[in-house]
Amino acid sequence: MQLRIHNEGRVYFVISCLITIFIIPFYTILGILLLILSIYIFYFFRDPIRAIPREDVVVSPADGVVTFVGESNCPLENNTDTNKYKKISIFLSIFNVHVNRMPIDAVISSINYIPGKFLNATLDKSSKENERNIIYAKKNNENFYIVQIAGLIARRIVCNIKNNQEVQRGQRIGIIKFGSRVDLYLPKNYNICVSQGQKVIGGETIISNPNNIQNIKNFILK
Repeated sequence: MQLRIHNEGRVYFVISCLITIFIIPFYTILGILLLILSIYIFYFFRDPIRAIPREDVVVSPADGVVTFVGESNCPLENNTDTNKYKKISIFLSIFNVHVNRMPIDAVISSINYIPGKFLNATLDKSSKENERNIIYAKKNNENFYIVQIAGLIARRIVCNIKNNQEVQRGQRIGIIKFGSRVDLYLPKNYNICVSQGQKVIGGETIISNPNNIQNIKNFILK
């Protein structure tokens, strides 16, 4: 397995390693603690290669546990989008991979950063009250929203994509540092393949397979 570290973690890792090398000959116990810290920094910012499904499906935008599946309004504030969406919330603990990925092939319409609180990301109200970054994407005239939400100890949301950018399913779109949550909003007609409490893998786990719906419709029409 190839070991990779996200760009956002390289500075922390290098600094921690240098301090460890300098300290350990003089203060062994402290040096060992710093070595453990360096290993954890690498572990937290790890960026594994994922096997992205080739089918036209919706994949998980993050690693973690599904904490909510249900109907919701558009996450944008003061927006004219009155459609209902299927919302899937994924909680990332400090032990999960924190690199976020694009769930679909799409074009980015807007990216909206909203400052806020740092409540526990497992709470549903964190979707509306916490610091967050709302990515609005369009595919085939359908709207999709991916929301990066800061958690109790997360203090920085990093987004690596831009407005009007074409993105591919499974593409890395950013990272949330130290515990967080990602909400995914799908059109109401999309089926959901995951359930609350299920563990998912960013870029690999299929959240929805719209082709199943179309195949069923075609079968009925026949």
